[in-house]
Amino acid sequence: MSSQRAQSLTSAARWLRRPRPGRQPAVRLLCLPHAGGSTSLYRAWPGLLPSAIEPVLVCPPGREDRLDDPLPQDMDGLVAGLAEAAAGLLDRPWAVFGHSMGATVGHELVLRLLKDGHRAPEHFFVSAREAPQYHRGGTVHLMDENALADELVRLGGTPPELLEMPEVRQLVLPVVRGDYRLIETYQASPAGPVPCPVTALIGAQDDELTAEEAAGWERWTTGAFQLLAFPGGHFYLSDRPDPVVDVVRRRLLSGA
Repeated sequence: MSSQRAQSLTSAARWLRRPRPGRQPAVRLLCLPHAGGSTSLYRAWPGLLPSAIEPVLVCPPGREDRLDDPLPQDMDGLVAGLAEAAAGLLDRPWAVFGHSMGATVGHELVLRLLKDGHRAPEHFFVSAREAPQYHRGGTVHLMDENALADELVRLGGTPPELLEMPEVRQLVLPVVRGDYRLIETYQASPAGPVPCPVTALIGAQDDELTAEEAAGWERWTTGAFQLLAFPGGHFYLSDRPDPVVDVVRRRLLSGA
């Protein structure tokens, strides 16, 4: 095995977790987490998806066993590393599901992989994220530790008692700050639409975005588009993953 090939395999193993690897799945589904998030967002999905769909969970730098890996300084750096890691799995049909910041990263990732000559994805799922034309920056990454922890609690998805533990704050908050800095300073000017159907999913009680902002993703596909709302807030898919996974399954296996 060449050193270049070995390096590529190592990169893929660091970025991508395959809890249920399949040699010939009908489709591989890349699952991207939110700002500060990890593969735990999708912990229930391997047990809910049928064997024809292989979940591939993205683990960005700075979390889980990548605590010592430097955080990307901008969107291009993040997407470049992820694209290199994912390229080896695109021998099968593939799709992307991105939640919140992960949806924006997913859009840029699809465009990067297409530019590199890979096949188009079967579907792109954007969850709890406004379309690029509605992108707004922010100053969350400039907050002090207490305010940053309060913001995580407000959004949900992070148990408040965890953030009361100094050792957890020391691990979590720098990653959250880095991700927020990346997405809040991101200049939303994607190269174009994706050549596949797009499904936008939102929590009906999510006060982070409006249905109009999510519906704006229709501009960024040359295929079919649908907007779906589920009960819950920004982390609606954590509270009730089953109906979300069912939508993914139907879109990928039956085209419904």
